[in-house]
Amino acid sequence: MNGVINVLKPTGMTSFDVVAYLRRILKIKKVGHTGTLDPCAAGVLPVCLGKATKAVEFLIDKDKIYRAGLKLGISTDTQDATGKIIKESPVDVSKDEIERAIMSFVGKYSQVPPMYSAIKVNGKKLYDIAREGKVIDRKPREVEIYSIDIIQIKKDSVIFDVECSKGTYIRTLCDDIGNKLGCGGHMSFLLRKKAGVFDLSTTLTLEEIRELAAQGTLQEKIIPVDEIFKDYDKIVLNLKDTKKFTNGAKIKISDEFKKKKNLRVYGWDGKFLAFGQVIKFNEDILLKSRKMFI
Repeated sequence: MNGVINVLKPTGMTSFDVVAYLRRILKIKKVGHTGTLDPCAAGVLPVCLGKATKAVEFLIDKDKIYRAGLKLGISTDTQDATGKIIKESPVDVSKDEIERAIMSFVGKYSQVPPMYSAIKVNGKKLYDIAREGKVIDRKPREVEIYSIDIIQIKKDSVIFDVECSKGTYIRTLCDDIGNKLGCGGHMSFLLRKKAGVFDLSTTLTLEEIRELAAQGTLQEKIIPVDEIFKDYDKIVLNLKDTKKFTNGAKIKISDEFKKKKNLRVYGWDGKFLAFGQVIKFNEDILLKSRKMFI
């Protein structure tokens, strides 16, 4: 069983819980998720199976789209609704002020990772340090907010969609917006709508996956691994080059690909072989494998 299952992760489960569940019901060992989604969050969680687990590193790097809830006036230690309330303030701001504060974060900004996160400092995860009741300095990281679409502002509650770069913490964004307004705030809910090429339209619930597996029809819903790279151009090799390429050799390709960085590589029989990298060597344009999937 090779490919990707686009799981609709429910709230209350960790991403690893989802992986463990799928290993158990599918009876396979090679299962890997493509980027942690907090237990309190729901939504798109692509999970790679079999040979497709080699593609995890490429999916983790993809941009994401979320729908988030922001509750103003209440700050928590986890920056979301599961945490301990550490501050309450009156929300004495107008709708226009809220809109301006939110939209001011569009673009690149320096974000301090939350204490309750899996980031390691001196070999120790931040959430383990936080559970000891400690708060330490964290190095800010540059993230990028590509767009924000405000869906609703109702008194002290806001709902918005956000498209962002990898590594962006939406609960920290909510906390930062609240601090900018001077009243504090936290993330009240989070739904991941899209991760790379995967969106809500192709998700399966865990119950649906279990039922399809029991019926023996799950394979029909597994997304082929080359779909991960569908944003890249395709190259089909002839028989001779297919043999050379699959044996690890770099092969000469047409100049038409000279401006490309990466390609989806298919063999002479149409079978997906690899995610390839285009390189220049003297006057030649060569193709080598970045990750082989056969």
